[in-house]
Amino acid sequence: MHVKICGLTNYDDAMYAAEAGADALGFVFYKNSPRYIDFESCSKIIEKLPPFVTKVGLFVESTKEQIEQSSRVIKIDIAQIHFDVTSNFLDSIEFKTLPVIRAKSAKDIEKFTNYKLVDAYCESYGGSGKRLNLRWFKDIDCSKITIAGGLKPENLEQLRGFNFYGVDVSSGVEEFKGKKSFKKVKDFIDNAKSI
Repeated sequence: MHVKICGLTNYDDAMYAAEAGADALGFVFYKNSPRYIDFESCSKIIEKLPPFVTKVGLFVESTKEQIEQSSRVIKIDIAQIHFDVTSNFLDSIEFKTLPVIRAKSAKDIEKFTNYKLVDAYCESYGGSGKRLNLRWFKDIDCSKITIAGGLKPENLEQLRGFNFYGVDVSSGVEEFKGKKSFKKVKDFIDNAKSI
């Protein structure tokens, strides 16, 4: 299973996650988030990271031009689109994108047919620790879904058998908002990889 550690705000946490086996690292460009990182700081971190880890930028309420320009300058690999958009909007962006569905019901997760991230709905655009109802995923193909929302090292076993493409975690591996716990990060990655 692919693992994304999100909400990274400093080099030490990002590098530790990469060395512990994370497939992707997420950086939040939403100023109202406690895990916000500015473009310049993010760019400096990305410059020092190993080559085979995917760098993901999380965008909220941004224009196509803002997403493309920022992605180019910061050298991120995937733009995570964390607000309501259409498939046409996603297709128009020059960079690889990952749409986020902030699910309120089982019907919401049917949106988009390609790879997507499904998170529990919350006003603050992620990182709330809210859980999704796993029953919503019982009879669908989850092979293109990265699941987020309320995940932590000790509850990953509940995902066994769903065949999710990946897991995404932020608050579930923190000491406090914006600072990761190395032990939780390592346990999360090890547990996810064993599913």
